[in-house]
Order: sequence, then structure tokens, then C-alpha cells
Amino acid sequence: MYKLILIPTDGSEFAQKGVNHGLNLAKSVGAKVIIITVTEPLPIYAGAATAGAGWAPPPMETVEYEASQTQAAEKTLADARTAADRLGVDAETVHIPQAHPAEAIVEVANSRHCSLIVMASHGRRGLRRLLLGSQTSEVLSNSSVAVLVVM
Repeated sequence: MYKLILIPTDGSEFAQKGVNHGLNLAKSVGAKVIIITVTEPLPIYAGAATAGAGWAPPPMETVEYEASQTQAAEKTLADARTAADRLGVDAETVHIPQAHPAEAIVEVANSRHCSLIVMASHGRRGLRRLLLGSQTSEVLSNSSVAVLVVM
């Protein structure tokens, strides 16, 4: 049933629940996995009070930010690859830089013809979910691929 499972992670302890579940599921059904991490661009803040006022990072700060994001992504993916190797799961790792996570996850799932997305969710409800936002909620709302949410 599941041939290729997409497993998003940000490297957090919380996201590791989704990675572990996805890898164990893949092992049990003989599926391959794509482990993905997405790094967002450095935020640029527009001023609310006056038109045109705002803050944009200097070029050197942007370069340093991108380098640190790439380094963190490489570590995240290496750790996930080690977990997959330990279980004997065939895993590919993908880093999508400068992107909105939910959009990138859905795009990769569609373009790579994944049969399932396995990801963690905090399980927040009500106002806390609304204020904090949820990549998992966005993926659920926009994906044509089945999504298994691990809490």
C-alpha cells in the first residue's frame, strides 16, 4: 500500500516522534522514505506605522544565516539517516532551503509521488493553535497525499 513515505523533520525532539513512527512504519511495510527538512528565509520585517519603513538584514547577515541553516539541516538529515540505517530502511534525504515548510512538504510529496506523509503535531487546539500556527495543519489542508499525524 505504501511504497514511498515522506517524513518531514525540523530536527527537534518533538519532530523525532514523527521520524521514528515513519521509519518504523516503512520498515514494517517495506517502503522507502524521503526525509525532508525545510529552512525558511531570514525574515524581513515591514514597518506597520509608516509606509516603506522596515528592516532588511545586511547581505553578510543573510549569508551567515543561510550557512547556519544549511549546517543545521545537514545535521538534522544526517541524524535521521542514521536512524533509518539502523532500521535497515532505504532513505533519501532532501533539504529545501528558503521555503515555507508546509508548501515545500506538499510540493515534494506531489512531485515525488509519495503515497504517505508522516509528521508530528503538537496537538494544540483552539486559540493556542490559531496563534502559534501549524505546519501540520497546513499540510493537512493542502495535501492530496494521505497524511498520518503522530502526536
